[in-house]
Amino acid sequence: MTITLRSLAVAAATMCLLPLATPAQAEVVKQDENGFVVRDSVTVAVEPDEAWQALIAPNKWWNSDHTWSGSAESMYISAQGGGCFCELYPEDKDAPEGTRRGSVQHMVVLMANPGKVLRMRGGLGPLQSEAADGVLTITLKPVDGGTRILWEYVVGGYMRFEITEIAPAVDGVLQLQFGGLAKQLGPLAMADEAEPDAREAQEPAKAAESDAEEEAKTEEEEPASDAEEAEPKIEIEDVDDVMSALDKLGASKQDEPPVPR
Repeated sequence: MTITLRSLAVAAATMCLLPLATPAQAEVVKQDENGFVVRDSVTVAVEPDEAWQALIAPNKWWNSDHTWSGSAESMYISAQGGGCFCELYPEDKDAPEGTRRGSVQHMVVLMANPGKVLRMRGGLGPLQSEAADGVLTITLKPVDGGTRILWEYVVGGYMRFEITEIAPAVDGVLQLQFGGLAKQLGPLAMADEAEPDAREAQEPAKAAESDAEEEAKTEEEEPASDAEEAEPKIEIEDVDDVMSALDKLGASKQDEPPVPR
């Protein structure tokens, strides 16, 4: 089955309906008239070196529905600078003698640092027929009990697709593929990463609450003198301004690209 915009959209919708079998985070980080950026991650229960060996063997985890030949078994990555993330068509028994097998170049390897970083350039799926180009950076980071695999795909240039449609579709398909990799290696069951942050946030909050109570008691016991002016109250009139500032802060953190380690 060839990869089409419709298949991308169907895959993205499927990912939204099915429960995730792997710890994953998916997001379209940026999108405008010039292109888009998607960034996702999974955490697997193997060391980075083992995760790397599986990563460069897409024939074992890529989804066959998203190939040109109809079989993921024909896909391979030559993990060297200038190497190919390619796919071979099945041999045609009726072809004239000496005819070479057909092939597809999905991406070209720009950087291969075993166990750490794999970076490739190319337009995946329907982007191959467009003037757009993309860079896919995959980083492997050791964590307690396994490896966190983070991938970022930056796409830019002219294309005949609506960015608002193609960006989430591509994100969904990439999540599907790397979900297959995580399933093969075994997902790492981890506690919600937000919990430690929440606990850390609660401690200063409780301390502040305690201080406030003490101050209130002091004010009740020791009323202000006539010469002292009451401290003015601070009122927030425009909530939108506060939300805008928070959005900008969140965006600045999300814009940080994965750092090769």
